[in-house]
Amino acid sequence: MLFQDLDKPAAVFDSHCHLTHARFAADRAAVLTRMVDAGVIGCLTIGTGLADSTVAVALARANPGVVWASAGLDPFSAHEAGDAFAAHLAGLRTLLTDGGFSALGECGIEYHHALASDSVQRDQFSAQIALARELDLPLIVHARSGPRGGDAHAVALALVRAHPGVRGIIHSFDGDAAQTRGWLDVGFHIALNGMVTFKGNDALRAAVRTIPADHLLIETDAPYLAPVPYRGKRCEPAHVAATAAVVAELRGERAEDVMAWAGRNAQGLLRTTPNAG
Repeated sequence: MLFQDLDKPAAVFDSHCHLTHARFAADRAAVLTRMVDAGVIGCLTIGTGLADSTVAVALARANPGVVWASAGLDPFSAHEAGDAFAAHLAGLRTLLTDGGFSALGECGIEYHHALASDSVQRDQFSAQIALARELDLPLIVHARSGPRGGDAHAVALALVRAHPGVRGIIHSFDGDAAQTRGWLDVGFHIALNGMVTFKGNDALRAAVRTIPADHLLIETDAPYLAPVPYRGKRCEPAHVAATAAVVAELRGERAEDVMAWAGRNAQGLLRTTPNAG
């Protein structure tokens, strides 16, 4: 069976990490060992740009049943591509068509840093949404608001709505209950990470209670956004359990139930079959 029974031990999956990051270069194998020892049954390592995506899928192939990979042109790599974006998009299509990837992304809208213009970002994101739908792959969405633009969630959501039939994940969700409802309305899963453990994020913490169990994911975004009590340190996939425990507390549920649901949801959406279970 793809999923464990509900009364079996919890099995959480880290739905978003960056194992290709230079901060893991010296001890990546040990990081994966700690992940498995912590009861995390697998992780999705995210490709950001063509070169990084190639490394990500190689890492997944070297660790079958433990690591899976995605490929995408995130707002930063898309910006770096500049006038060559069309060629990079063609390269992304080739990578994904060759196989070995569980999702397309991350890609989306970035208003916190100064990148491409709003219209360019919209066009680049729309092209990748269309590709995800064409290839029948889940889409991993990045949406970060900031001083250089408006509501990134609203913009990203509108573009997703313009491509009916696409399925996917709003990654590193930092929105409120209304934004949660919008993503749920288009059938997306909502991925929570260490930000939900930060006590200042009251709107996010309130929104956590509104996410149906069958659309909830837990991620780390490692090496970024380490949850309390690891805040300030390098984040690792093993830390996903700490985030799940806080999510469970906020929802008034058992941690093992939240971890089990998040693991099942990741397996179902990403079509993975971890070794555990």
